[in-house]
Amino acid sequence: MPIIDNVGYCDYGDFLRRYFDCKVQKIAIDAGFACPNRDGTKGVGGCIYCNNQSFNPAYCQTKITVAEQIARGKEFFARKYPEMKYLAYFQAYTNTYAQLSTLKELYEEALRQSDVLGIIIATRPDCMPEELLTYLSELSKTHFVMVEYGVETSHDATLKLINRGHTWADVEDAVTRTAEAGVLCGAHLILGLPGEDMEHFIATAKRISALPLHTVKMHQLQVIRGTRLAKMWADGEVVLKDWSADEYIDVCIEVLKHLRSDLAVERFVSQSPADLLICPRWGLKNYEFTNRLNNKIKAQRIRQGSDA
Repeated sequence: MPIIDNVGYCDYGDFLRRYFDCKVQKIAIDAGFACPNRDGTKGVGGCIYCNNQSFNPAYCQTKITVAEQIARGKEFFARKYPEMKYLAYFQAYTNTYAQLSTLKELYEEALRQSDVLGIIIATRPDCMPEELLTYLSELSKTHFVMVEYGVETSHDATLKLINRGHTWADVEDAVTRTAEAGVLCGAHLILGLPGEDMEHFIATAKRISALPLHTVKMHQLQVIRGTRLAKMWADGEVVLKDWSADEYIDVCIEVLKHLRSDLAVERFVSQSPADLLICPRWGLKNYEFTNRLNNKIKAQRIRQGSDA
């Protein structure tokens, strides 16, 4: 997929237009999953930065069914775009962490809803059994199916510190097997994790680029109230980068220059609810940040992959 000339990087919207001839919107779903680093299988407490309230929309609640969450999501988005079609985004926690029969029931419930054209499944790289991948491979022949792996970083020392419970080798294995199964595959990264600097970010960008991924999304590390990270930071156990928006834009640009040129970039930033967010607090909506980033990319004539 070519770089968009007036932006300087592969845009996620153009990636979606390769598969759909209409507007599509993700509807986030919380299907009530757990994680192996929460239930004692690989650890307890989950990732040190994790508080799912920080990214779940109001309509996304485990006490209602997948069908009801989709209906509420459609009602929310249809006010602005009545002709919108949808992708069911299984977002909260590890959305492959259950028996295959349970997973099939939930995924297929989503796909039965009107105007839902496909599913996106967020999960961990150590939670993709071969039998599930075989099922997703078959499903992808008739529906849009994408797996989004929480990679966060390519550095095992950091993965251990943040209590992920998986390794970079797990990422390489899962992404390779997913691509070989013919299933679209994306990666999620967090920039600014404890102990990491630009050298770490660039190394992760290069390692990500060497994998058969289709998309990547990244965002700044956010310190959220009620998380272990917030306490560790307050107690002086970790040192974090409280970037300004412009400082983080420079980080994004440097990472972008080291990403493979055909890797579609879904996002650069995330914004948690103000009542939960400790830092960084920029007072910018996501689109305002992205506009500022795009303006700097254009002004400096940055090209994705120029230093890859």
